[in-house]
Amino acid sequence: MQSPHGVTAEAYRPSVMGRNGMVASGHALASQAGIQTIMAGGNAVDAAIATAAALGAVEPAGSGVGGDGYILIYWAETGQISAVNATGPAPGAATRERYLDDGGIPMKGIRSVSVPGLVDGWLLAHERYGALPLDEVFGPAIALCEDGFPVGHLLAEQLRAEHGSFAADPLTRAVFTKNGEPIQAGALLRNRNLGATLRQIARDGRETFYEGEIARAIAEFSCDRDGLLTREDLAGFHAHWAEPIHVNYRGYEVYEMPPNSSGHILLQELNIVELFDLQSLGCNSAESIHLMVEAKKLAFADRESYMADPEWIDIPLEGMLSKSYAAEQAERIDPCHAAFDVAAGGPEAHEDTTCFCTADRAGNLVCILQSIQSGFGSNLIAGDTGILLNNRMTYWHLEEGHPNCLMPGKRVRHTMNPVIVTKEGRPLLTCGTPGADTQVQTNLQLLTNMLDFGMTPQEAVAAPRWRSLQNPLESTIPHVCSNNLQLEDRFPVAVREGLEQRGHELEMVGDWGGPGSSQAIMVHPESGALIGGSDPRREGYAVGF
Repeated sequence: MQSPHGVTAEAYRPSVMGRNGMVASGHALASQAGIQTIMAGGNAVDAAIATAAALGAVEPAGSGVGGDGYILIYWAETGQISAVNATGPAPGAATRERYLDDGGIPMKGIRSVSVPGLVDGWLLAHERYGALPLDEVFGPAIALCEDGFPVGHLLAEQLRAEHGSFAADPLTRAVFTKNGEPIQAGALLRNRNLGATLRQIARDGRETFYEGEIARAIAEFSCDRDGLLTREDLAGFHAHWAEPIHVNYRGYEVYEMPPNSSGHILLQELNIVELFDLQSLGCNSAESIHLMVEAKKLAFADRESYMADPEWIDIPLEGMLSKSYAAEQAERIDPCHAAFDVAAGGPEAHEDTTCFCTADRAGNLVCILQSIQSGFGSNLIAGDTGILLNNRMTYWHLEEGHPNCLMPGKRVRHTMNPVIVTKEGRPLLTCGTPGADTQVQTNLQLLTNMLDFGMTPQEAVAAPRWRSLQNPLESTIPHVCSNNLQLEDRFPVAVREGLEQRGHELEMVGDWGGPGSSQAIMVHPESGALIGGSDPRREGYAVGF
């Protein structure tokens, strides 16, 4: 399709279509694991957990059982959307004072590890919705761990970047190197211990991971390395069902995870953008990009001032998501100039991660975001469990009085935000992406591409992408924004010039250098056919049958 002011929508891969099932994930082998599960009689939830476990094997830099995540589910039988919060808190000994005395929170190592919550989230979703036994659901992932899989070029580069750390530790050396040398693309990687851990979880359930043998191994490893994570921290954690948040955008109901997820940002962005005629502005035009970037700045300013763990902080969420508040925020946008000083509004007056999506013939949709925080998490494998532990502690603030200030037992603010969209109560699409604070920006582009400009999922994920950077590193003022805007080179010169004229400082990142690894599945409103799209910027694939 061609916008009168912007960019042609092109898909460099064909749309993937199926009737019985669809999986779109960041790795072809993980997508195959999900489809294999549906073909064996599983549903979209079984497929999602199978894909999730497989990604922990083949995409270890992004996620795994040592991390955390969110699960968003549309269940066709009831027409209900439910959510699982599987994000773990800070350990009980993780005090702000302890980290300040140590010089801050380390980016890697055992002191960067928070309670891993993902496994309990998988099991909670499977208990309610799963159709196959866990040993069958985990079967493809176990095979990938035990038989090995060929390392792709992206993973080979990631392993090379962390080689010094991995080669120095005998536990990671055994998995992530080949006799102490970097693993090359095409060579096999095996993590047999992780396969054994998945078998144990399938057999013994939650108890082994959070209270039993696996919990003991993780806690002993933490103690031996002078970490803060204990058996009591693991035993005290429980993933929980949460009520999704949502707004209506041009007649579509868009569902997101509630806080401690940053999903509210996407909904606030949509509320603001809805007040403008995007189609007249043009798809990926300077005018529409400027509008979305400015809406993003306003929503992020609110997050910085108001959002944290809702069990510790009162969040004015109703006001933040109200249409009247969005109208006030929209008035703050100058169509001709990029804002640099963006303070939070007053909503009280208005009362390296992975993403994947699954769908089945019954109309069930699942979107999961799961993460071990930055690439390879803490860079530590917990003893003989094969579990790569997260480094989620690095997301905490240590400034006293900040909403996201570290407290023992508190959950950190997360960027992960899975998306499901319905139309008149019927499932329409699910989508998401990894990418930290880029996620809600990319999701805004995906949704407007599909809902406003009629793109297919593959066209939407392949469209030229932009990214607005956050506060300048040298700034100590929370509401001061960076006007640095990253653009892929595929944007025309006229679009670039229009953005520069508005005060955006452009950084070009190559034809396909934009952020994220977006995945999307759409349900055809008449036939019920499933249409999948996967981001060509990374190694993802959509697979259907």
